[in-house]
Amino acid sequence: MTGRLNSAQPYVMGLFRMVVGLLFASHGAVSLLGVLGGADGSGGTVETGTWPSWYAALIQLVGGTLVLLGLGTRAAAFVSSGSMAYAYFKVHQPDALWPIENNGESAAMFCWAMLLLVFTGSGAFGLDRLLTRRASAHGRRGAEQTPVTA
Repeated sequence: MTGRLNSAQPYVMGLFRMVVGLLFASHGAVSLLGVLGGADGSGGTVETGTWPSWYAALIQLVGGTLVLLGLGTRAAAFVSSGSMAYAYFKVHQPDALWPIENNGESAAMFCWAMLLLVFTGSGAFGLDRLLTRRASAHGRRGAEQTPVTA
């Protein structure tokens, strides 16, 4: 049983990455683009350049999209995790100690989910893997065609 679970791990991590990325990007899309209800529930957006909300939304949209696609996953997840740690400790934690009390559950969960992706990488289905395979296949073909000289 353990062998089957272990063999499925890259695929489950790939699906996990995609779901986390989509949900994270959705938060940014709400705030920046006013879709899915908008930042104020009426389709509005945060004002451009507003610290920290506009920058957080930009990180959410771009970082979430990169994580969803599995492109630069570790770097995007690192920046995204850090932004959620900042959001938790600067925005939520001053109101109360526990996430359930200060409405910081999503910031805490995204922080830890993104941190997990920093260490696990994209898993299956990521563009990172596709590009790595193509580059290594191209490198092998180039090495086969290069004449050896003494």
